[in-house]
Amino acid sequence: MGPPGAGKGTQAERVAAEAKLEHLAPGDLFRQAVKQQSLLGSEVQSFMEKGELVPDEITIRVILEKLDDIGEETGVILDGFPRNYNQAVALDEALEKKNKAIDRVVYISVEQPELVRRLSSRWLCRECQSPYSSESAENPHLEGCPGCGGELYQRADDKPETVARRLEVYFKETAPLIEYYRKQNKLIEIEGEGAVVEITGRIIKALE
Repeated sequence: MGPPGAGKGTQAERVAAEAKLEHLAPGDLFRQAVKQQSLLGSEVQSFMEKGELVPDEITIRVILEKLDDIGEETGVILDGFPRNYNQAVALDEALEKKNKAIDRVVYISVEQPELVRRLSSRWLCRECQSPYSSESAENPHLEGCPGCGGELYQRADDKPETVARRLEVYFKETAPLIEYYRKQNKLIEIEGEGAVVEITGRIIKALE
């Protein structure tokens, strides 16, 4: 968990690789389903095309089906879900029916001025969705994605004038979710400022 710009996706991938866990991001599953033109793909495409969130019941069903595919022996990191209190309760109830549960919730904490700076400089690849920073020395001219060569673009909601509003909405929706997991003694709060590798180390240490 963490606000927009906290580095959730980056850290989820790194921690999953280091700890040998499955990285499960609902958004990635939806995009893959649309690309494969599956039944799920046709179900979620209409929501995605309108810019609407996929309904909770569909998202939870997809997560549970993927967990069944992964099996009992492999641990999983959920990236970007649940996003609010209602989703967290619904997910817990669905997992309980399968004798599963969330073990720990990592909340990456970053101060708002730093989030605004990060988001305002964030660009994404249209092909592989990898994020890059216009402040990064590794790609200073934003000529294209170093990974796949795809075009880089800035999302409308990453532009400075909309970032503050996004963060305001996020913190309003997420505050009850943080408290929900804190009451379950599952919340681990991680300082999210510093080098990427340092933050990964903090998360791994906390989980251990």
